[in-house]
Amino acid sequence: MPRLMVVEDEPAILSVLTTILRKEGYEVVPYANGESALKSIEEDEYDLMLTDIRMEPVNGLQLLALMRKARPQTPVVLLTGYGSVKTAVDSMKGGAFDYITKPFKVDELLVTVRRALEYRAVVVENVGLKAQLEARLRLSAIVAESVQMRQICEMIERVAPTEATVLIIGESGTGKEVVARAVHENSLRKTKRFIPVNCAAMPEPLLESEMFGHVKGAFTGASSDKTGLFEASEGGTIFLDEIGAMPLSIQAKFLRVLQDKTIRKVGGTESYPVDVRVIAATNEPLEKLIEKGTFREDLYYRISVIPLRLPPLRERREDIIPLVSHFLRRERPAGAPVPKLDSSAETVLENYRWPGNVRELENAIRHALTFFRGESIMRDDLPARVVEGAAHAKDAPPSSREAAPEEFRGRSLKTFLRQKERDYVQMVVDKMDGDKEAAAVALKVSLTTLYRKLSPNDE
Repeated sequence: MPRLMVVEDEPAILSVLTTILRKEGYEVVPYANGESALKSIEEDEYDLMLTDIRMEPVNGLQLLALMRKARPQTPVVLLTGYGSVKTAVDSMKGGAFDYITKPFKVDELLVTVRRALEYRAVVVENVGLKAQLEARLRLSAIVAESVQMRQICEMIERVAPTEATVLIIGESGTGKEVVARAVHENSLRKTKRFIPVNCAAMPEPLLESEMFGHVKGAFTGASSDKTGLFEASEGGTIFLDEIGAMPLSIQAKFLRVLQDKTIRKVGGTESYPVDVRVIAATNEPLEKLIEKGTFREDLYYRISVIPLRLPPLRERREDIIPLVSHFLRRERPAGAPVPKLDSSAETVLENYRWPGNVRELENAIRHALTFFRGESIMRDDLPARVVEGAAHAKDAPPSSREAAPEEFRGRSLKTFLRQKERDYVQMVVDKMDGDKEAAAVALKVSLTTLYRKLSPNDE
């Protein structure tokens, strides 16, 4: 039931408006003057405000300005006498939906109210769709055709809006920083900074200074105060990659940051509050480091509130060719044609074990783009180690392909199924008269996935 705020300082008109609108099934909250409505605008939610212009001490234009600021999605309809029509028209430039002159006609009033409520419904729907689209775009860097990666995306959407500390676990090259950025971009901190720190890339003294900052004279060469990365991340997210390499002495100070939400600069005596979300990542089990005595157990429990385990690429082979399509589109200059992937190259890519995971696949595609000629990337355009590694893969012995008839050689089952899938998706799009959004809804896939499955580079 739509909820309407009605503000009118003439009791008789207020009573008539309230009666008419309630008979139409609306929930009406009447206010006898503008002053009494001020607080409710900021604290309560309404689907529509209907207000007179001329009131004292707070008039309708002041209420309009406040509603536009506090509830921009709530339409405002103004009531005005004939002498104030110009004022009402001018106020529409300030955001009023419409105006009604007094004495008003009941039919005119009801039509205007219905139009305003329909307008609000469209605005609210558009805001929701925009939020969904933004969420999809923020996850667009993650290719998730496999069940495992779809589950990761679901976890990101659920975890991101919280303040929980996240520990991302995965082999080198699995995309831990990509996932960390996705958590940040889907969080309430998305407008603030995301700062990555590689804990294994800096020696202990430098790491401590970089993370917490230092004061002038703290050590030789400290000629001025330095802002640490925790301070620089204020209100945002700090990503601590390879946290298992963090020295024990710094682990103790980092634990204090998590517990007290404060930092102390190197050489300093004062503590400063910080508001930072921490996302950590490791490519080795921290439990083993705890057993070795190189990682604090209490810190482990602090950072692993939400663990996200990224599977290696060899365990999610459904993502290999979609990832290739993603890299091909991204690496080509704007306006340049995107090369196709020959079936012989596809077979190599699918059979290789990818010990370097997604990062190695990305580098392999960059290599291929450097050497390919013509319209397609061929087997010989790929790095030699990838071609040789695929030939020795246990799950794809070369003899079985060499023995195959010519018409089937180099054409895998996955290639065949992908083509049939593309044909079916195209048929649904055609049935929807080219409306890809409607087709995506019918197929129960995202619009991004639909475009990818239609792309010839997804072969």
